[in-house]
Amino acid sequence: MKMRPREWDALALLSSSDELISLREEEGQDKESPGVHLESAVASGTTLGMLIRDLSELELEGPAIPDPERIRLLRHAENSRGGMPIYAIEPGIDDSKWADWQSRWADEQVRFRNLIATISRTRRWSKTRKAAISRVQTSPFANPDLGAAAAVCAAWWMEESLCLTEELSKERDTRYASRIRGAISDLRENEENEWRDGGPTLLVPVQQCHLPSLEDSLIACESVEMPEREQ
Repeated sequence: MKMRPREWDALALLSSSDELISLREEEGQDKESPGVHLESAVASGTTLGMLIRDLSELELEGPAIPDPERIRLLRHAENSRGGMPIYAIEPGIDDSKWADWQSRWADEQVRFRNLIATISRTRRWSKTRKAAISRVQTSPFANPDLGAAAAVCAAWWMEESLCLTEELSKERDTRYASRIRGAISDLRENEENEWRDGGPTLLVPVQQCHLPSLEDSLIACESVEMPEREQ
């Protein structure tokens, strides 16, 4: 609770509009059948299943699918101040440039070397998780199991990024950065608020492992792409 940001004016999620619709649908499905998505993920044999399995062994509240923190933020944005702006930072399926990026990523995933890499996934997962432990910083607000969870999430992020080339990763982050800047610009221009010193605050939840590269892209970004508001 103490680690959550308190003052923000709009929400931007690294998801597409379609994913936000699915997120709300999954919330309803989980209420009807608690744990249905969690059980499906564990049984999938994917890196998501490995992530859920390891997190379930820790003394934490969760894990849960859909992500309860994203749901909480969405609901807060929808119900506060008569509705705060919400932006989907990932382009939609009708975006030709993004469709081309996804196609090239899919091609990379089925390359022979990457298919072979899935055979040693379990052993690599254990090594990656162990290596990540020493890189986790302690927090006065977090218990040790949250630190362990951070190491597990780092292992998941590295495994998921295995098929992402440096070029693909940079291209993705550049596009994200451009749309984040566009969301901030839209917020400044179209909200009739008296902003605090420094202007409005756009909250963008980001995986810890993704933060450094995305921050670099934001600093280097020279273009602004205006995403449509979800609300």
